[in-house]
Amino acid sequence: MSKLPRSHPRYLSLTQRHRLEEGVKKGITHGQGLIAHGRGEAFDYLLGERTHGFSRRACEAAVALLLLAKKPVISVNGNIAALCPKEIVQLGKETGAQIEVNLFYRTRKREKAIAKELAKYGCRALGVSPDSRIKGLVSGRGKVSSCGIGSADVVLVPLEDGDRAEALKRAGKKVIAIDLNPMSRTARSGTITIVDNVTRALPLMASFAMELRKRKPAELARIVKSFDNKSALREAERKIRKGL
Repeated sequence: MSKLPRSHPRYLSLTQRHRLEEGVKKGITHGQGLIAHGRGEAFDYLLGERTHGFSRRACEAAVALLLLAKKPVISVNGNIAALCPKEIVQLGKETGAQIEVNLFYRTRKREKAIAKELAKYGCRALGVSPDSRIKGLVSGRGKVSSCGIGSADVVLVPLEDGDRAEALKRAGKKVIAIDLNPMSRTARSGTITIVDNVTRALPLMASFAMELRKRKPAELARIVKSFDNKSALREAERKIRKGL
């Protein structure tokens, strides 16, 4: 991988694949996560592998919602921990959000491995040995920390499962999703959905947070209220269809 020139047209994409490969070796990423990444990569091709206006507006609204929250939490799975641990920790610091490990293929070994990876960037993550459960969700992702996702009012769920996004909504929480497929259950369940690659969206959100945290709550509320999630999803879908 070190021999791959930055001028290579697939440099960024191949770099992300390499990070996931290393994540599997470290016990952070599950093999199924590689399949999920490939599916998302296909949508990213159709988006031109760049952040569009509808994504930027969603990022801004999402950050405003995190800053308005009483108890915001960022959910981290194996792919996120492998692809952008530094960026997720930075976003947590900028918005005051706690970070919690949450996994579909959950083992204590993976929980600890991900928490250890996040700790490299100064994060003390929740979610190791969770003590609560999201009602109606029987998979491993239903297990949560009672002082984290269990009691959160806003949850950022990058690379999420549709059933858990729906369960979080039923539990009365506002859900911020990052999903490259605007037609997925996750995207359509989100209070705010960012249709973009997490490696682009998370740094952009951190940048917005540095700016928006200086704003008054009323200004933040206006940003959230003015964002139309259904309209943004339709715009993203049109862009993807045009990409065909």
